[in-house]
Amino acid sequence: MRLIPKPQAGEYDPYAIMYIQLLPDDGLVLQHLETNLHSLENLLQAFSDDALRVPHKAGEWTIKEILLHVIDDERIYAYRALRAARGDKTPLPGFEQEDYIIPSQANERSLESLLEEYRAVRMATISLFAYLPEDAFTRSLVANDHEVTVRALVYHIAGHELHHVESIRTNYSGNV
Repeated sequence: MRLIPKPQAGEYDPYAIMYIQLLPDDGLVLQHLETNLHSLENLLQAFSDDALRVPHKAGEWTIKEILLHVIDDERIYAYRALRAARGDKTPLPGFEQEDYIIPSQANERSLESLLEEYRAVRMATISLFAYLPEDAFTRSLVANDHEVTVRALVYHIAGHELHHVESIRTNYSGNV
């Protein structure tokens, strides 16, 4: 699988280090995306449907909402990467993740429907990054008022998912 070097400081919004640091510096981010796909599927299938729809405490998201948030975030960051990779320098706005949760109606969906969407988005993401020209990975654009490179965006996608997987394991493990 293609090697994509880990981004350096200055290639991403400073807050994103919390996600990027969760990945090893081995260049195998696409392999990690594929592995994480299967790990997350296995983790979620251990929960009952009721456990998937109940937040671990008031004001928090449910597991189904977390999964759909991961999907939405991946779509947005892959879109940003596509724009940057193709040389589009148009600044892109940020997005308010909380505004996406209620209209998503994640809790009304079956786990299988969410996993089907997750698989489709993940395979599209891997394909996008697998076939970009080599010089595309250091191209950049401004998103949410910060310059970001294509390679930083793929590392954000992978690390963001790991962040939420850890949250599920930590906060919901007693609900299996």
